[in-house]
Amino acid sequence: MLSEFDLIKHYFNRDRPARATLGIGDDCALLTPTPGMQMAISSDMLVEGRHFFAGAEPYQLGHKSLAVNLSDLAAMGARPVACTLALALPAAERDWLHGFSSGLFALADAHACELIGGDTTKGPRNICITVFGELQPGHALRRDAAQPGDDIWISGTLGDARLALAGYLNEVPLDEASLRAAAVRMHAPTPRVELGMLLARQRLAHAAIDISDGLVGDLGHILARSRVGATLDVDALPAGDVLATRDTALRRAYTAAGGDDYELCFTAPASARAAVLAAAGSVATPVTRVGRIEAAPGLRLVDAGGHALDLKLSSFDHFTS
Repeated sequence: MLSEFDLIKHYFNRDRPARATLGIGDDCALLTPTPGMQMAISSDMLVEGRHFFAGAEPYQLGHKSLAVNLSDLAAMGARPVACTLALALPAAERDWLHGFSSGLFALADAHACELIGGDTTKGPRNICITVFGELQPGHALRRDAAQPGDDIWISGTLGDARLALAGYLNEVPLDEASLRAAAVRMHAPTPRVELGMLLARQRLAHAAIDISDGLVGDLGHILARSRVGATLDVDALPAGDVLATRDTALRRAYTAAGGDDYELCFTAPASARAAVLAAAGSVATPVTRVGRIEAAPGLRLVDAGGHALDLKLSSFDHFTS
C-alpha cells in the first residue's frame, strides 16, 4: 500500500527543480519571477462524473488536466512556468498513477511547465491544477479589451469534442471509427500556448478567451466585460473533421455551443488580418475569421448569407447543466 509521501516520491517528484527556487518537499514551493515580468495564475478543477467519465484512461486524463489550465494561460498570452497539483483518489493504484503522471509530465515538459508542489488525499477522484505563467506588463489579452470594428477569430476547429460526448451518451449515432476520431479532441485537447504568446507579444489581439464551455457563452464573457456586441457568422465556424460530415443543424449547434474545445477566441483590428494569419502560420495553428465586434450590445447569429438565425443555444454551466 502506497503512503501519501511514497505516492508523491514515486510518481510526481523529480530530482531537482528547473525553474523553481524550491520545489516539491517543503511546506511551500518558492518561485522567483523573472525581473520585469507579471505572473498569470489560474486554477481548474476536474471532478469524476462531472468533467470526466469514471474509468477514463489515466494517460489522457493527465494530459487533459494540465491542458485545460495551459489553455487559460494561452488565452492571456502568458508563457507557462510552473504548476501545482491537488489530487484526491479513492485508492493509490500504481497503474493509474503511472499513466496519469506520464500524461501530465509529457505535456508539462512540452511546455517547460514544472510541477512544484500540491497535495494528495483519499476521496472521490478530483483533480485540481494551478498554473503559473509570465508575460510582459501591459501585454495580457484581457476579456475587457475588445473594440468595435475588431474581427473575431477562432483557432483550430470546434465541435468534435461535443460530438464525441453525444456519441458516448447515445444522443447521436456514431460508428466506432467516427467516435474514436472525435474523441481525440475530447480527451486530448491542444492548448494554443504558442499562438496566445505571439498574439500578446506582437500586440496583435485586443481580447481573448479560451473556449471551454461553448463559443456563444465564452464570447459572451468578452462582450459583457468589454461592453460591446457582436455579429457571429455561425456557418463560418470551423467544424472538426468528424462534425463537418454531419447535418447543418448539428454542425451549427456543436460549433457554436458545444464546449470542451479549448481553442482560442480572440478579437483583433481588421488592419491586423495579414499579421494574424502570419503569426498563426508560424506556429502551425489554423485560424478562422468568424465575425465582428460592434458597438450595439448583444450577440447576433447569422448564416453564411448574413440572414439572422434564431438558434436556441446554451453553453455549459457547472451548476445548472
